[in-house]
Amino acid sequence: MGTPVNIMVGTHVWVEDPTLAWIDGEVVSIKNNDVHVQTSNGKKVTANKSKVFPKDMEAPPGGVDDMTRLSYLHEPGVLQNLATRYELNEIYTYTGGILIAVNPFQRLPHLYDTHMMEQYKGADFGELSPHVFAVADVAYRAMINEGKSNSILVSGESGAGKTETTKMLMRYLAHLGGRSGVEGRTVEQQVLESNPVLEAFGNAKTVRNNNSSRFGKFVEIQFDKTGRISGAAIRTYLLERSRVCQINTPERNYHCFYFLCAAPPEDIQRYKLADARSFHYLNQSNCIEVEGINDAEEYLATRRAMDIVGINEDEQESIFMVVAAILHLGNINFAKGIEIDSSVIKDDKSRFHLNTAAELLKCDCNNLEKALITRVIVTPEEIITRTLDPASAVVSRDALAKTIYSRLFDWIVEKINVSIGQDPNSKQLIGVLDIYGFESFKINSFEQLCINYTNEKLQQHFNQHVFKMEQEEYTREEINWSYIEFVDNQDVLDLIEKKGGLIALLDEACMFPRSTHETFAQKLYTTFKNNKRFSKPKLSRTDFTIVHYAGDVMYQADFFLDKNKDYVVAEHQDLLNASSCPFVASLFPSLPEEASKSSKFSSIGSRFKLQLQSLMETLSSTEPHYIRCVKPNNLLKPAIFENTNVIQQLRCGGVLEAIRISCAGYPTRKTFYEFVNRFGVLAPEVLEGSNDDKIACQKILEKMGLENYQIGKTKVFLRAGQMADLDARRAEVLGRAARIIQRQISTYIARKQFVMLRRSATQLQSFVRGTLARKLYECMRREASAVKIQKNVRRHKARVSYLQLQEAAITLQTGLRAMSARKEFRFRKETKAAVHIQARWHCHRDYAYYKNLQGAALTYQCAWRQRLARRELRKLKMAARETGALKEAKDKLEKRVEELTWRLGLEKRLRTDLEEAKAQEIAKLQETLHDMQQQVEEAKAMVVKEREAARKAIEEAPPVIKETPVLVEDTEKISSLTAEVEKLKALLQTEREAIEAAKREHAEAERKNEELIKKFEGAEKKIEQLQDTAQRLEEKATNMESENKVLRQQAVAISPTAKSLAAYPKSPFQLKTLDNRIAPNGEVKSLPDATPIPLNHKELETEEKPQKSLNDKQQENQDMLIKCVSQDLGFSSSRPIAACLIYRCLLHWRSFEVERTGVFDRIIQTIGTAIEAQDNNDKLAYWLSNSSTLLLLLQRTLKTTGAAGLTPQRRRSSAASFGRVFSGIRASPQSAGRPFLASRFIGGIGDLRQVEAKYPALLFKQQLTAFLEKIYGMIRDNLKKEISPLLGLCIQAPRTSRASLIKGSRSQANALAQQTLIAHWQNIVKILTNYLNVLKANYVPSFLISKVFTQIFSFINVQLFNSLLLRRECCSFSNGEYVKAGLAELEQWCIYATEEYAGSSWEELKHIRQAVGFLVIHQKPKKSLKEITNDLCPVLSIQQLYRISTMYWDDKYGTHTVSSEVISSMRIMMTEDSNNAVSSSFLLDDDSSIPFSMDDISKSMTEIEVTDVDMPPLIRDNSGFTFLHQRKD
Repeated sequence: MGTPVNIMVGTHVWVEDPTLAWIDGEVVSIKNNDVHVQTSNGKKVTANKSKVFPKDMEAPPGGVDDMTRLSYLHEPGVLQNLATRYELNEIYTYTGGILIAVNPFQRLPHLYDTHMMEQYKGADFGELSPHVFAVADVAYRAMINEGKSNSILVSGESGAGKTETTKMLMRYLAHLGGRSGVEGRTVEQQVLESNPVLEAFGNAKTVRNNNSSRFGKFVEIQFDKTGRISGAAIRTYLLERSRVCQINTPERNYHCFYFLCAAPPEDIQRYKLADARSFHYLNQSNCIEVEGINDAEEYLATRRAMDIVGINEDEQESIFMVVAAILHLGNINFAKGIEIDSSVIKDDKSRFHLNTAAELLKCDCNNLEKALITRVIVTPEEIITRTLDPASAVVSRDALAKTIYSRLFDWIVEKINVSIGQDPNSKQLIGVLDIYGFESFKINSFEQLCINYTNEKLQQHFNQHVFKMEQEEYTREEINWSYIEFVDNQDVLDLIEKKGGLIALLDEACMFPRSTHETFAQKLYTTFKNNKRFSKPKLSRTDFTIVHYAGDVMYQADFFLDKNKDYVVAEHQDLLNASSCPFVASLFPSLPEEASKSSKFSSIGSRFKLQLQSLMETLSSTEPHYIRCVKPNNLLKPAIFENTNVIQQLRCGGVLEAIRISCAGYPTRKTFYEFVNRFGVLAPEVLEGSNDDKIACQKILEKMGLENYQIGKTKVFLRAGQMADLDARRAEVLGRAARIIQRQISTYIARKQFVMLRRSATQLQSFVRGTLARKLYECMRREASAVKIQKNVRRHKARVSYLQLQEAAITLQTGLRAMSARKEFRFRKETKAAVHIQARWHCHRDYAYYKNLQGAALTYQCAWRQRLARRELRKLKMAARETGALKEAKDKLEKRVEELTWRLGLEKRLRTDLEEAKAQEIAKLQETLHDMQQQVEEAKAMVVKEREAARKAIEEAPPVIKETPVLVEDTEKISSLTAEVEKLKALLQTEREAIEAAKREHAEAERKNEELIKKFEGAEKKIEQLQDTAQRLEEKATNMESENKVLRQQAVAISPTAKSLAAYPKSPFQLKTLDNRIAPNGEVKSLPDATPIPLNHKELETEEKPQKSLNDKQQENQDMLIKCVSQDLGFSSSRPIAACLIYRCLLHWRSFEVERTGVFDRIIQTIGTAIEAQDNNDKLAYWLSNSSTLLLLLQRTLKTTGAAGLTPQRRRSSAASFGRVFSGIRASPQSAGRPFLASRFIGGIGDLRQVEAKYPALLFKQQLTAFLEKIYGMIRDNLKKEISPLLGLCIQAPRTSRASLIKGSRSQANALAQQTLIAHWQNIVKILTNYLNVLKANYVPSFLISKVFTQIFSFINVQLFNSLLLRRECCSFSNGEYVKAGLAELEQWCIYATEEYAGSSWEELKHIRQAVGFLVIHQKPKKSLKEITNDLCPVLSIQQLYRISTMYWDDKYGTHTVSSEVISSMRIMMTEDSNNAVSSSFLLDDDSSIPFSMDDISKSMTEIEVTDVDMPPLIRDNSGFTFLHQRKD
């Protein structure tokens, strides 16, 4: 590690601790070589100076990606760096070219998704954060570029994550070199799916790991010359056979046994299985189920994986039959027999398992029993059959089970290799080695010796590789390295593998029948008594200790002899070879007689030694890459980092040995910039000059008087201890500076106190003087008040007198002014009336003159137009007589009018019926209302009558008291009248209530009537809306039907060209009807009602001549069009000439309505040829403008159905449109000289009326759409290619010159630095501006331009944001300021480009903007998670925020990231997201799709007038294009 040479009082150091391995503290005193340290946990520790190491107080809080960048490369520094990164979920760390992977014991899916693979694809090693994908990518690129095979060695103890790491390596290599294989299965798929199969049969739960690989595995992935996977092979090493028969709590047997016991019921019944606890081979341990492993699901997954790797259904059945037979074999128990040393089957239960095992193995039950309890000894004289006692029978049973399982595992591996297939022509491969790590338990047996022997071999290879990397580093930096020592472990390997070594002695002991483990151990003691790597423990007769590179291991030789013997009992061999099951028999093939006679056993140790030598030869022929897996704790739980455990693994994994090799040379390596930045304070005069960093480093080292350092091309190399010496001197300089600062601060504080005291005295004096002044002021104020009162009284008197005088004067003035104003008003009123009368008269006179003049002009215009109309009518009649076109148009028009008349009548009837229903409903409501009103009137009349009757009765009634005598008749009359009055009152009340009820009913009826009226109006509106909707749906349905028809025709036919039409044989029949016409371009337009009429040869000859001449002329016109279009025609009034020219020609030639034409194919071919130069952006922009314009014209012109399929509404609109066209033709005097058919389409071309499109036209539209999308994508991708290299420079701020630290040149240097920093961003802005100018110069629609730049800004956002998350050096405060300044440049560009062209581009940068905003805010620890997620970074996910927060470091102000509480809350939320199966990928995806449709383009672009476009001279001078000269008025 190197011994620090400069430890002084106050230095922060690391000292050893029995619990934490290493603990930090501060040196309080030094006595000789003893250093007294005050540790961070409050203890005082005394340690030897050689075991105290300096602590780097300036190490980044989040650790470093590569531990070679540590200022102090020693054991505690490495451990602290790993612990710091593990706390932040950074599980990968580099040590030079070695990757250290710490098992997180939790799912981190965002680290291994496909997008992460794409990020590391092709990236330089070390450019991104450490990752297993980076190692795989380096190996793959080295193989492709150098043509040499590579290997990746994954090592670590059980539970460190070797198997998972190997899976990720193979996934990434399959991603890079994937290619489809035979039978629908890819080679890489089979390689990946071989993992679960091998895990099921070769992995088991151990004390340290729930999925521990109990075999070594080396996967060779073969590649062809193109870098695609062409084959693979899997080699396995040293399967732990003893686990089949013997396990201890809390371990488990191999997974496949438990999977099979949890199989579906039909499989359980077929194999006669039961619960796993009922089998002896499984119930030796209390652990049957493992948390997190569902054995039933894993059984089905294993079956699926077997299918993929090529193991068919029958073979799978046979495999699991053998597995079940092994379980049944384990339940066969033995009892003593009648004879001495004999045994028999113990009971019926054992007999059942014996019969079941024989049934599953398909062998004879008696023979199986005999093979288990007897042995056959062959001697020269006779064959002797010897019985076995129960203990020996159990050994025989277990031996058979182990042999069967071992053979089964070997068969599965071989089957996978055969199924995957190897490429004999492949000369390049990448090998992935997943092998057991160094093991040291309480009881270490033969398996541990083989495992540690393997690790010794790999460690030697590793040391040589590390030494080689050191040499390459020194050679690359051109420094002297000849004196570096290299320690080898060859002596340990000689002890084990050399002739006469441990393995040889073991084989020799196995060959002697009377050898025991004690005799073998005594042989070892005698042979290696003087070997420093071998020792004999005291009080032990069979144990021995070997000093490995990772530590001393004590082995127990008790079972070495048995475990080294690898022979099959002859009875077992014969029994299973005779099995009726071909699969079982193939596991035990017949041995040659020579082999069976020559030797009875083969050594596992020797065979393993040969396998290991072969492996090392393979590794030596490849370029190695190392991954060291580390298990952070023995609890197998996340977020727990046990220092002692990790340190032991680093030692066993050789990481510390690699560091020791580095320390033997130059352990400290700093780039010139980092060295000057850290130690520039030791020589300030060096920084004042214009020296570069290398010269500055040289001068600093010379000034410090250091020796034996080296200065390379880019780095400074320091020997062990020199970094601590420089740090100590730096601390002295900084200490002196601190004292100066303290002295200045003390002076400042003393002066501040003096100034404060002086200010207090001044304030006291001021207060006293103020009191005296206030008293004097009070006296003066009283005198002034008296004077002021006298003054105000005098002023009041004078003002009263003045106001009286003023009021009189104002009254007089008011009267005089009013009289003058009235006079002036009368005069103005008279003047205004006179002017108004004059204006009316002048208006009447001029209007009469104008009307007379207008009448005369109209009369003259009517006469002149009548004359022009007659002239045009004569020409039209002549044209009609010559071509018959007028009759055709008239017939079609009549048909259309008839159809429209019928449709109009139908709609009128419908509307009449609707109006009648409406009128009837209204009439009913009115009748009801009238009845109610009559009832109300009748009730009112009755009330009035009753009132009149009551009134008359009262009047007629005599007075109550007329005479004094009271008569009986009067009393009766009064009573009757009173009763009648009461009745009238009751009747009146009843009538009133009836009236009120009638009023309420009337109001209710009126309300219902109003509601019905509103509903009726709403129904009318809905009917209109439904009619419009139905019309749109019918149009869309017909368009889709037509598109489907086009696609079906496209699959079976190809559009014939004009040449193929000409090549058709001439027929003696010709379609001759009134509706069959020859289009102007010579193409026949066939109609369904045409009938063939035979013609004679004379008629054929006379009609073929004009047909042929017309076709030739049309062919010439097409050639001229293609020739003209292939040139750059430019633009006219912001419209592309080529698109307008193509459209007008195709419309005039009626190419859209013909069934066969070749002009569309020629136009498409011309466009395709023009855009072949993909890097010519000007040409691409030109054709993007033309294709979008032409496609828009086609979109608004072509329709896909005829009049027969139209709805009534559409027919009516079509008729109206046709009527407008026809009336326009008749009314336009300029159209007198045009042919009728041409004017039918061209006369009002600005209106873009629709025409019925046939298959070629629709196919042309589809092809043009595809070209538009292709051109758009090419322009976008070209822009991406140009800015991609600059984005890599824009994400990280370049380092400024050290001259900026000098006070004298600070302002100038800062200005230059600012210009340098912003240069890359300005280059991007220039590129964007150039593209914008090119697109605008070619009049590309602003909609498409905005889409281009929106996608480009999205690409910038994705690239910058992903780079920020993957590179820790970018997550700094100063880098955030740099990126923020660059984003400001992009914002200014968006303002310059305006919203019309930039669109929502600025919004696309939301991720990088919020991430950068988070980097540059101050006081991050005070921010809560809610503030961060809701206010600062609402767009970013928790995974992204966690990544930025943990990677953040402040290189400018030294501030800290968010608080630990926020980090913990983020972790909890991420865990919940992971449990809820929410995608936890923190990287963004780039969207390369086409972000628009034809409907979007059609909506965004305005109407295009094509008739006013200036045509090129080549067309203008051609007589075949005269129709282009006519323009719309």
